[in-house]
Amino acid sequence: MIKVTRLNGTEYWINPHQIETVECNPDVTLHMLSGKSFVIKEKPEALIDAIIAYRKRIGGFKNEM
Repeated sequence: MIKVTRLNGTEYWINPHQIETVECNPDVTLHMLSGKSFVIKEKPEALIDAIIAYRKRIGGFKNEM
């Protein structure tokens, strides 16, 4: 799970494997496979870094460096 912050400051932990798309218009919006959407404070680059760190931590994708 990775931590994201909604615009109101509420912190959430989400499963990054459930993210379908990420939009920047101008806020970053996560569209989940469930159909839910979350508008977050994190920049796309920080989100990607968090996803990569999570995937390395769980060891599921050893070829990703």
